[in-house]
Amino acid sequence: MRTPFQETSEALFLTSGYAYEAPEEAEARFKGEAEGYQYSRFGNPTVTMFEQRMAALEGAPVARATASGMAAVTATFLSALRVGDHVVAAKAMFGSCRHVIEEILPRFGIQSTLVDGGDIGQWAAAMRPGTRMLFLETPSNPTLAIVDMKAVAKIARDGGARLVVDNAFATPVLQRPMEFGADIVIHSATKYIDGQGRALGGVILCKEDFLKDHLQSFIRNTGPSISPFNAWIHLKSLETLDLRMRAHCEAAATVADFLAEQKNVTRVLYPFRPDHPQHNLACAQMEGGGGVVAFEVRGGKAGAFKVGNALKLIDISNNLGDAKSLITHPETTTHQKLTPAARAELGVTSGLLRLSVGLEDPADLCDDLAQALAAA
Repeated sequence: MRTPFQETSEALFLTSGYAYEAPEEAEARFKGEAEGYQYSRFGNPTVTMFEQRMAALEGAPVARATASGMAAVTATFLSALRVGDHVVAAKAMFGSCRHVIEEILPRFGIQSTLVDGGDIGQWAAAMRPGTRMLFLETPSNPTLAIVDMKAVAKIARDGGARLVVDNAFATPVLQRPMEFGADIVIHSATKYIDGQGRALGGVILCKEDFLKDHLQSFIRNTGPSISPFNAWIHLKSLETLDLRMRAHCEAAATVADFLAEQKNVTRVLYPFRPDHPQHNLACAQMEGGGGVVAFEVRGGKAGAFKVGNALKLIDISNNLGDAKSLITHPETTTHQKLTPAARAELGVTSGLLRLSVGLEDPADLCDDLAQALAAA
């Protein structure tokens, strides 16, 4: 969408409001009888450009951007669910998503059941007459568990519910959940969409009826709106998303294979390695293994901390999807609010580390990991 100036880089509309030629025009816009922007909490030209391109990449009818990935998750649930409704979700998910489902939704009378995402029978058994949404991450954070989206989508459809898929780890470059039957796709644009650790953002991709009946009014009136500046950053990042994701995949595969050969590493999880428990399913659903590798070191938390402290090139950070390689200890960061039993069930052990492989030379990353593992 170019202005009359014919700029080659998309224009950034840093404005909160819009002027009208006459009060009649303002009235018509607010009534929905005339097209045009009213207020940037409702819509903004820069944000619209970002939304339209995300929808095109995902193969989705429509998209709405939010201030963060968690704003996207929360808006999806709260816009459509009511007292007495029920959610079924895979246990393997980001800690904040689990907090929303287990702690926030019950405050509004919305119940939930958590299942082993890899057990299709558990999904089917958890369905109730009041089940309205099924939620999953694939690959999941941080253990990279894979869920059969096509099978879960059928269960949702047969039960009159919507399937919601968090696609932040794969991005639309590697996986398009709507092709497997998902009704709603969520992204934390903060991660790979931005790709350089600069700006928060989220995206909800859905069908037009969900937008019209639920999401549009919720976003308009509760205000989880993205900044036009952040939307512009994400919009520009989309131009390199395909190149970046394929480079992340290539480097992550190299690092995963290297880690699997190290004597201080007891387990490596990467979807495109043949030893991943759901390798075949990952290859059927994804075009690449993604940029995240999870691995377990000897010595539990102490051993993991020694590795982290010895790293020189790789930064310690709970973020991911950056051009820089980042490592975190999920037990004490992203999943520290879970009970020890819940973490054990998910495979989030004391020695587990999550590595977001960046765009550095993979040989340099392997060298850094080698010296850190030796020091530990």
